[in-house]
Amino acid sequence: MTAKLPLTCLLIFSTATFAGGVDATKHLPYGSRSAQLIAPLSAPQQALIENNTEQFFPPASTLKVVTALAAKLALPDSFRFETTLYTSGNDLIIKYSGDPTFSRASLTTMLKQAKSEVGARFNNVWLDDSVFTGYQRGVGWPWDILGVCYSAPASAITLDGNCVQGALYTNKNGTTRINVPSHQPISASTSAKSVSKDYQEQSYCDLQLEVSPNNQYSLSGCAVERKSPIPLKFAVSSPEQFTVDVIKSELSRIGVSLSGEVKVGTPNIKGQKPLFIQRSRPLNDLLAVMLQDSNNLYADNITKTLGMSYFNQPGSFINGTEAIKAIIKQKAGINLDLAVLEDGSGLSRNNRVTASQMREILSYIHNNDSTLKLARLMPVSGNNGTLKYRSSMRKAPVKGALVAKSGSLFGTYNMMGFGLGSKGERESLFVQFVTDYHPKKATNSKPVESPLTQFEKAYYRQVVDYSYSLERSNNKAQP
Repeated sequence: MTAKLPLTCLLIFSTATFAGGVDATKHLPYGSRSAQLIAPLSAPQQALIENNTEQFFPPASTLKVVTALAAKLALPDSFRFETTLYTSGNDLIIKYSGDPTFSRASLTTMLKQAKSEVGARFNNVWLDDSVFTGYQRGVGWPWDILGVCYSAPASAITLDGNCVQGALYTNKNGTTRINVPSHQPISASTSAKSVSKDYQEQSYCDLQLEVSPNNQYSLSGCAVERKSPIPLKFAVSSPEQFTVDVIKSELSRIGVSLSGEVKVGTPNIKGQKPLFIQRSRPLNDLLAVMLQDSNNLYADNITKTLGMSYFNQPGSFINGTEAIKAIIKQKAGINLDLAVLEDGSGLSRNNRVTASQMREILSYIHNNDSTLKLARLMPVSGNNGTLKYRSSMRKAPVKGALVAKSGSLFGTYNMMGFGLGSKGERESLFVQFVTDYHPKKATNSKPVESPLTQFEKAYYRQVVDYSYSLERSNNKAQP
């Protein structure tokens, strides 16, 4: 028998404050947990809505705002990742920095430079990965998504985002075939069946990906038949082996022979002569990609770089996340000691922060905008980045009225950022954490607006209306 608490008890134990706001959580399904905060930037502690702001929630990709702030506080705007080519006799040494933008084209340019300096015969090619140490995947990253590109390993040696694109084709005879560009040194196979949607649902047969070391992939299960191919994006399981194989292929293509090997490690070779440096775009451009596209590799390699820079030792997830906390505490006066950070991207299920901590982060970003210039790197609702096609942000008055960062994991849907006035100036801040969100599946075929979309529309409308009201109040207060 389930006991029912009287209304007075429910009110006593509620932690929500809706001072003039509307409780949008009525749209969320039973069992969901949420935290909401809407507050004026002029007085962020005087919230319009403040609900469960001291409880810990998984931040998902909203954590990238914290990582971006630490990067802006600790690294100069001129910071660029540098991948440096050295020569010593007929040996080549490529010293990597974890540059997430380093491409095959950049690598080939390096090898051609080496050919012009050394000649068409190399001894050994060394890949120096000493800038990072420890795990390439964060604690708490789910095993079942390690084969897809948004969870590509955060490694010192990176190439093409540690990602390979392919395609799966469904055949009329019930089989499938897989295609990966011939120049990509990975092995991919499929035993998946091509089936109808009804069969797939009734047999509970999903498409499954198995990843093996040395960049081998196999698909099994069922793929719903379709005319166009299913795009695939494989996260490279071994960036080192991938790069070794690409270098061998490119050396052959440009007419260079290799008498030795391509080795991974720090060479004990004297007389190294710097020959060529490949630099990434500057910090602001990197952070823009990280925030706009929610790029996990950018975030985690920047995190490891912060650990390396702050502690003067090879970067890792452990010292990188500790560096983020220390930098923000020392330079912004924000205490994140109780936050649980396992990475800088938010991909780990183990990360935990509070809405109150995020309020401090947003408030600091706003108050120091003249030097940080960070808020302008975040997506705008319904306009660009990960917010361009979000169903709750496509139409007025929400479209174009929020500057924010989204974040999602299994059962978690978050958003944090700023509400704008009619002139595009920031007026309010808001934090939305929703977790344990598991709505019932629709029983009819008609399109039904999801509970999350209903919640977000109601919630974001309040942010917009409140921001406009703050703007009007501020205008009236001016002489």
